[in-house]
Amino acid sequence: MKRNLDLVVISDVHLGTYGCKAKELLRYLNSINPKTLVLNGDIIDIWQFKKSYFPKPHLKVIKKIISLATKDTAVYYITGNHDEMFRKFTDFELGKLKVCNKLCLNMDEKNTWIFHGDVFDASVQHSKWIAKLGGKGYDLLIIINNVVNWFLEKMGKEKYSFSKKIKNNVKKAVKYIGDFELTASELAIDNHYDYVICGHIHQPQMREVVNKKGSCTYLNSGDWIENLSALEYDNKEWKLFYYDDHKHLLKDDETEEIQDMDTSELFKIVTNFSS
Repeated sequence: MKRNLDLVVISDVHLGTYGCKAKELLRYLNSINPKTLVLNGDIIDIWQFKKSYFPKPHLKVIKKIISLATKDTAVYYITGNHDEMFRKFTDFELGKLKVCNKLCLNMDEKNTWIFHGDVFDASVQHSKWIAKLGGKGYDLLIIINNVVNWFLEKMGKEKYSFSKKIKNNVKKAVKYIGDFELTASELAIDNHYDYVICGHIHQPQMREVVNKKGSCTYLNSGDWIENLSALEYDNKEWKLFYYDDHKHLLKDDETEEIQDMDTSELFKIVTNFSS
């Protein structure tokens, strides 16, 4: 039975890369019935897009999102840095699907500010080629990590995350994450937002930030490469959803078919947008 939710936020799916956990995301999307779905950036990875690699599970995720938008779910696609090409389609609307650069909502009389977060990243804004090189290195690290975890699972051992280990032990990475969260929160407080929601740094988070000017709740939806996480809002309460904690309750792929649109047609749409 599907869970009814007021709002769901996912980000950093990176469809079109080897690290993307599209099958797991599809199972999650099939388990919920949200009134509003916010795709907070880096959903399709245009930077690393290759026509030779966009498998059916990735296309099925897009198909599922379109299916939600053709029914009762309002879908907002907020652009990120890896899908920045979509920024030229800002304010484009197709049924209940809308492309935007940021989103401001009122959630039970609480002002909510949602944006991807790459605006804070100097390496993306001023040295894009360095950021892209870093993205390819990260993708390779995830591929190696997936192979290692396959062997660990076969031996009955817990999975291991290389990138999480690096983030937690490299002082610059820890400082960057802390600075990112603080900057977003202080801007939200200055602009009288109760909630600020980001993606971009692949770090799920939900915490209160207080300074001399006031307070706000900082939230980050994480990613669907390592953390497999989402933000859920229902009954005036925020929760972080982790796929690994609930996967035993989720059914296999039961994606609804969309009339007159098969995966080959979807692939043509994706390649046209990314070219």
